[in-house]
Amino acid sequence: MTAAAGTTIWRELIRKPFFWGIVAIIALLALNVIKDPTYLALSINPNNGNLVGNLVDILRQAAPVMMIAIGMSLVIATGGIDLSVGSLMAVAGAVSMEFLSAAGDSFGAALAAVGLALVITGVLGAVNGVLVAYVGLQPFIATLVLMLAGRGIAKVITGGQNTTASNDSFRWIANGFLIGIPVVFLLAVLIVIAVGLVVRRSALGLMIEAIGINPRASRMAGIKPKGLLLTAYIMSGILAGIAGVMSVGSVMTVDISRTGYQLELDAILAVVIGGASLAGGKFSLSGAFVGALLIATLDKTVLYLGVSSSATPAFKAIVIVVLCLLQSERVRGWFRRRRRPRPAERLLQKEEVSA
Repeated sequence: MTAAAGTTIWRELIRKPFFWGIVAIIALLALNVIKDPTYLALSINPNNGNLVGNLVDILRQAAPVMMIAIGMSLVIATGGIDLSVGSLMAVAGAVSMEFLSAAGDSFGAALAAVGLALVITGVLGAVNGVLVAYVGLQPFIATLVLMLAGRGIAKVITGGQNTTASNDSFRWIANGFLIGIPVVFLLAVLIVIAVGLVVRRSALGLMIEAIGINPRASRMAGIKPKGLLLTAYIMSGILAGIAGVMSVGSVMTVDISRTGYQLELDAILAVVIGGASLAGGKFSLSGAFVGALLIATLDKTVLYLGVSSSATPAFKAIVIVVLCLLQSERVRGWFRRRRRPRPAERLLQKEEVSA
């Protein structure tokens, strides 16, 4: 490979938004290694042969964020937003825990609990879609309504109490391991790949981006935006339900006030880090995947460095702002211009060489 070709590849690479997300993950891990050189060490649990370490914890913690970030990517690509995903996680947790508390400890009960949770969150996602696509409400308002009402629905389901259940099969979804890797992360990767194949190997992804760019032009091109909007919000609801199952499965308890709390903000950040435009018309599932990993790494770093809870939002904000600046073509262009010599300086350099 020639030097020119290598330079071209490098320039193309740094233009990818998720590249800077990977750089940020590496920088955060390096910061933790400086504090503790054994931070990245992995070991095998002699009792079950599973991998143990901080990296494993990050992968497990990133899985629910990946799910809601993928759903959020599709919604944002249509020019909308879904503020209800955190509340839908609580609803999914409430439904599954209430069902399992009465159904007992069996594999069939676990499957039924997961299925019931996803059906209900899919229906609630459809409510968002109907309000946006058919009623004509602004996505912010429509999903804000369900964001507030969702936790109320979860409280009604649980009677206002934190519900605990016992089911080994259900717990395995969040705490189990397969070939030494957390099942919850493997499941998240498979779902991301499946959604990616659906939206990128078919016209669905292009049509979603088209209605985000220009709804009127897309209608004139024969695209039916209402059905696509409904589909995007249903998928977001189902993926939020999966995230809720993953979250409550780790402790087998649903905390109505804490499950999924403010995770809609993490999902939006993950999508933005991945290079999606909040104006719609552009999304990247691989970018959202990297963004979710960065959010999980950042949360783990905050705890590991002992950052106080009052300073945690500021710490996260600084990291996100720096990353967004690095992603900006305008900012990088400004630095390139600063490095280039001015015309007068170039003329002076030529005169010195000729002399």
